[in-house]
Order: sequence, then structure tokens, then C-alpha cells
Amino acid sequence: MVVGHFLKWLDTARVAERAAAAAALARAYVQNELPFEDRCAAEAALTLLLDDPSAKVRLAMAEALSMSRHAPMQVVSVLASDQPEVAGVVLARSPLLTDADLIDRVACGLPATQKLIADRPLVSMAVSAAIAEVGEPEACAALLANSGADIASLSFRRMAERHGDLALVREALIADPRLPSDCRHVLLVKVGEALKRAPLVAALMGASRAERVMREACIKASLTLIDGTRAEEHAALVEHLRLRGDLTSGFLVRTIAYGKVDFFGAALVALTGQAESRVRSLLAGGKDVALTALFRSAGLSAATHGVILTALKVWREVANGKRLAGAQEVSWLMLQQLGDTSAERDLAGLLKSLHVEALRDNARRHALAIAAA
Repeated sequence: MVVGHFLKWLDTARVAERAAAAAALARAYVQNELPFEDRCAAEAALTLLLDDPSAKVRLAMAEALSMSRHAPMQVVSVLASDQPEVAGVVLARSPLLTDADLIDRVACGLPATQKLIADRPLVSMAVSAAIAEVGEPEACAALLANSGADIASLSFRRMAERHGDLALVREALIADPRLPSDCRHVLLVKVGEALKRAPLVAALMGASRAERVMREACIKASLTLIDGTRAEEHAALVEHLRLRGDLTSGFLVRTIAYGKVDFFGAALVALTGQAESRVRSLLAGGKDVALTALFRSAGLSAATHGVILTALKVWREVANGKRLAGAQEVSWLMLQQLGDTSAERDLAGLLKSLHVEALRDNARRHALAIAAA
């Protein structure tokens, strides 16, 4: 029997010869070139070769077996647990490794091993979840760059929470079109926190002013984020902001002043528990009494009711083609509704700042348009 001669020859062969012979035997096995008896003997020989003291021999076997569905499972399993140089070939390619096998190696593997698994042509949602939960930054970045990886929304969130302050992962997350909007908000907050902690910022502004500037920048960025968020993702973003404590009356006043009516409606649905269809109907054409009751149910302060109603009426007219207006005009009209109570004075300060922001934005766009003409 050919395999019998091969096993006797192993004792005297040099490493290079054993590696070449092991690769040839492995290729013959996976290509089904051997009769049944020789095939059984070849499988036994390949199993024996797992004990070869030279990593070069085991690597030659791994390269020959790694891409085949016909490789002996026990041989592939042992090679996948070999030293990184050998195991990497199998972990990166073998179709015989189950999700459970890969998850075990993600959980206890080296960063290089995790990255190899993240780079596999197809990565299941379960394996992606394991990498998101315990993977090193390099592995998470590789997973995000892999178009063959199936990644759940929760896994995106875990990577944003764990590694969002690292540029390598943050940039990979932002570049991924599948990234949910609430994860984008997590990342912009992390960027703001990183800037706030920067020694230069702290030295120039002081801690309290840096905190205030960071908070205001994050609020503005959140409004911009809403524009790029699909309507079906509004509920998830609302829930994320609510859990963070960012879904305040002031924030909702900002959203309606800037015409984010769909998002405002999603927030009211979450805060009141009422049906989405009813909330949409009220925002589109509801009476002031019904809308005020809705705002009260959502926990919005009484001082905000009148200004929100004013903004809604303007945006309705804009939607119906009866009026041309933007945030500059709406914030000014909202401001005109306020009196001189303490709560209204606080709200007036917010609306004045919104109005000034809108004026500056419009002036900047006008200047740029003139320069481009």
C-alpha cells in the first residue's frame, strides 16, 4: 500500500521532504483520487502527521486542506488550534468550521486570530456578534470592512460603545452605510468627549466652557444627523436619545424649529405611547386643543406648547406650498409668541440662539454662493 510505504519513509525524511509529501497526500485526499481503502489509510496518515514536530509540515497540510469541504474534520479542527502561523490558514478559509468553532476561537484567541476570522469571505451574524462583543479594535475594523459579514444592529452598537473613541474603528463605523443612526449619535458624542478632554482645548477654554461647547456641538450635530436618518430608524434614534436623557423639551423645540416634523412625531409616539397614525394625523391637521393635550401627555413643559403650535402651522403651510420659510423665519415667529414669565424667558434665550444660528447659516450659504458664481 502506498500510504504504508509513506509512513515508514517519514522516520528518515527531512523536514522539506515531509512537508512536500504531506501536502501531496492532503491534495490527493481532498480531490478524491484514492481508492476507498487508500483513502481511509490516507486519513489515518494525515491524522498522524498532526504530531509532526515541524510546523512547516503542519502548515503544508493546512494549506492543502483549508479550502475543501472534503477534508477530514478531526484534522482541520486540530490544525485550527495549532500555533498561529498554522491555525491562521485554516481559520481564514475552512468551510468546515462551524459558528461555534469560530466563536470559541474569537473568545480565547489572539488579536491576529480574531482578525483572520473577521476577514473570512462570509461571517455569520452570530460570529460578528462575538467579534463585536470581545474582539480587539483591529478585528472590529476588519469586520466592518468585510462586505461578506452579516452584522446585527446590536453588534454595531457594541462596537461603537467599546471602540468608538478609537479612530481606527470610528472611521470604519462611519464609513459603513449599514450603521444605525443611534450608533452615529454614540460616535459623535464620543468625538465630543475626546475633544473636551484634549489638553489644548482644556487650556484654551477651561473645563466648564469646554463642557458647554461640547454639549452644544453635539446637539447641533444631532439635528444634522436626523437629516441623514431614514424615517424607519427615527424610533431607534428617539429611544437612544431618551435613554441618554437628551430627549428634552429644549431639544424637541429645536427639532420643530428646524422643520424635523417626522422626527418630532416619532418622539411624541415614544413619549405618549399613542399610535403613530394618530400622532401623524394630529401633526398634519389636528386642532390646537388636541395638539396641546398631546404635548401635555408627552411631558412637554406648558411654556413650549404655544411656540410648537406656531412652528407646526408654518411648516404645514410650507408643505402645502402656501408659504416659503425656513428655520430663520420660524424661530423668529416662535420667539414672538413668548411672554415674560421665568419659563418663557429661558425658552426665549433658546429661540434667540436658534434664530442667530439660522441667520449665520443663511449668511454663510449666501456668501459661498456669491463666491462660487
